[in-house]
Amino acid sequence: MIDWRRAERRAGAVRERAAAGGAPVTYGLIALCCAIFLISPLAGFSASYGGKDALLAAQAGYFERWGVIPAELWEGSARALLTPFTALFVHGSWLHLLGNLLFLYVFGAMAEERMGRVPFALFYVGCGYLALVCYAAVHADSGQTLVGASGAISAVLGAFLYLFPRARVTSLFPFLFFLPLRFPAWIVLVFWFGLQWAAAQAADAGPGVAYLAHVAGFAAGFLYAWVRYRRGARVGTPATATEGDSQP
Repeated sequence: MIDWRRAERRAGAVRERAAAGGAPVTYGLIALCCAIFLISPLAGFSASYGGKDALLAAQAGYFERWGVIPAELWEGSARALLTPFTALFVHGSWLHLLGNLLFLYVFGAMAEERMGRVPFALFYVGCGYLALVCYAAVHADSGQTLVGASGAISAVLGAFLYLFPRARVTSLFPFLFFLPLRFPAWIVLVFWFGLQWAAAQAADAGPGVAYLAHVAGFAAGFLYAWVRYRRGARVGTPATATEGDSQP
């Protein structure tokens, strides 16, 4: 049985530490992803590469080197097996980068405070790797390159849903003229997961958003939190968070 008073005290402590900058892994991941993007050809600074054509060639080569190519992953080479890790820190555009990092910033700090520094870092990398491998397994013949932290951040969302079931988040809905509305986190995240699942059923192996990686990451994160923390108190008090409408 959940001890709600104890959960409320724990939630208050979690929020205070997170607000005081007590989430170095989360903020470090954000800084690392930004730095990698800015020094890569994906940032779009064509002058550094001698023109647009040279820039596009450099970007293609960068994706092939650091991204996951499902058809190559199952060949078993050491380099290919490393790509689900390196791909977690590569983003295809400014929008891709900022959308992912918004979600990590909003949900990562409290999840990190609840899990602990090292466990959260291992959880992030492990679930992110697993999500990309799951996508590659379903699309084993695809030559399309897969990059981004989407799977790892989806795992953070899944864990957040279990750890903070009564937290309230502010969401912006385009079909409601971007009005900021507050909902319990479980409603927002379950709705988000449903959208990812529906989109994954309609998606093919071609270019686009890897919705299946989102689904796999979210499920992995939720299951991990359930297995790891089901014997302890879950945080049930309302918590402050803000979620944008960009999908990781």
